[in-house]
Amino acid sequence: MDSDNDAGARTRLVALAAQRGVSLAALSALIGRNTTYLQQFVRKGSPRKLEENDRRILAEFFAVPEYELGGSRRGGVIAMERGRSAIVLPSPRALLAEWADIPRLPLGASAGPGALPPEEIPSGRLRFSNRWLKAQGLEPAMLSVIEVEGDSMEPTLRDGDEILVDRTPRPLRAGIHVIRLDDVLLVKRLESGPGGTVRVISDNTAYPRLERPLHEVELVGRVVWKGGRL
Repeated sequence: MDSDNDAGARTRLVALAAQRGVSLAALSALIGRNTTYLQQFVRKGSPRKLEENDRRILAEFFAVPEYELGGSRRGGVIAMERGRSAIVLPSPRALLAEWADIPRLPLGASAGPGALPPEEIPSGRLRFSNRWLKAQGLEPAMLSVIEVEGDSMEPTLRDGDEILVDRTPRPLRAGIHVIRLDDVLLVKRLESGPGGTVRVISDNTAYPRLERPLHEVELVGRVVWKGGRL
């Protein structure tokens, strides 16, 4: 049977996620788990407790003491005694340096018929580990988070999924990209075609494939991560 501390940790995690506007699936990916991991923790109590490293990452992400997510209150003090040595927790400034706040842009990249882009003014931010970004070869200043609209990229991307877009200029290579085509913003899978063309592909086979001259397709950025609702 769950203790009050276990139940409180699940309730607190849901509240913190709602305050930050981030899905449990995205948080699961943040700690290197499958996208249903934290949903199972919250809804079914499996696992009963968060593992220490997972709890530490989430606590740092939300800037709260670990005991709010099921750790001991002893772990939330300035120093923890281990034998005769003391381990001093990093300062808030040091913790902040471990994370990059990537702007959410309300572009509504369409995975359906398409959407005209509004003003690109950030509507919030999503926090990523600088260590993870560096391991992926990603520069925070060149990243944006946007929300997918429509169903043409299902099952890969679903309506409401958030995607991390790398805007670093690079030669075209096969993969999922955000593009502008005929002044419409789209998220599509791209492949090189014959004679300087590019294939614009919807993963949902109900939608037709397009083949356009490369110069007609403006590459906004490559999709390098997704987080979505269950």
